Amino acid sequence: MWYLRLKGYKIIARNFSSPSGEIDLIAKDKDTLVFVEVRSKSSIEYGRPEETVDQRKQQKIKQTARYYLHQTHQEDIYCRFDVVAIVWQGRRTEITLYQDAF
Repeated sequence: MWYLRLKGYKIIARNFSSPSGEIDLIAKDKDTLVFVEVRSKSSIEYGRPEETVDQRKQQKIKQTARYYLHQTHQEDIYCRFDVVAIVWQGRRTEITLYQDAF
């Protein structure tokens, strides 16, 4: 995702799947491994996209992250969970990055 690259992230994987779910992006931000959930909506009439990353979704992402760390033998690396929220409003796009979101 170009937005994260502009912020200095290096994308490692996209749509990583495990038996418990999927992580949209896995990236490096300096020395930190980052699991990124991307959410988008065409309107905020019924809430913002980041509000859809509820407790249940967070648990699935965490389980998938554990699986990734185990599979890649990186259990001791520092990591965090970010959310990218995108709102498409006609020709205007609003992108918000929430670092260490949960």
